[in-house]
Amino acid sequence: MEEKKIIIKITEDGKIFAETSGMKGKQCLEYIQILEELLEAETIDSEFTHEYFETNVVMNETQWQMIKGE
Repeated sequence: MEEKKIIIKITEDGKIFAETSGMKGKQCLEYIQILEELLEAETIDSEFTHEYFETNVVMNETQWQMIKGE
């Protein structure tokens, strides 16, 4: 399982750039929203990483047995 990260860069003129890593799908948006609240900031421009378009597949033992038909 990949580690979840938020990479933050702050420029000399106070602009804040943030990039998420290790988060698939819309999960990254939750972290950016928390970051906005902590910094009292608002996103003015964004791009989705390739991970945004991926999904996490999590199965527990019961689901696996159902898929296998057991």
